[in-house]
Amino acid sequence: MKRILALALLTASTFVHAESIGAVDTVFKFIGPDHKIVVDAHDDPKVAGVTCYVSRAKVGGIKGALGLAEDKSEASIACRQVGPITISGPLPVQEEVFSERISLVFKKLRIVRMVDAKRNTLVYLTYSDRVIEGSPQNSVTAVAVDRARPIPVKK
Repeated sequence: MKRILALALLTASTFVHAESIGAVDTVFKFIGPDHKIVVDAHDDPKVAGVTCYVSRAKVGGIKGALGLAEDKSEASIACRQVGPITISGPLPVQEEVFSERISLVFKKLRIVRMVDAKRNTLVYLTYSDRVIEGSPQNSVTAVAVDRARPIPVKK
């Protein structure tokens, strides 16, 4: 039981919450919140100085207000260096750095970091998946790291 609890705490600590930057209304709803495009900031938990900005649709109305709506799969990502880049330790070649539920049960928005060691670049991919069938819609961005500081990669 202690191992399961420790694993759950470790897993939860690797996923940070998004910080809301802003939103714009796209469709007026008489009852419940309007449909929106929201922009959130996600700081990479293992790479200080890199923040990813994700824009995505958020369904409003009654279902949206109750948390029963399924948000669209489309999302866009732009990751930028926002301060000195400090990498906490060797990074896996590919790792999910953020995940957020975008439907009641089955759909998630994900951000995955990939290391392009040859170019000393961090590549970030956002996409959504569903238990049965995911979506091929995705967005990618990259942050080049100064070649004087090679990205440590887990072997």
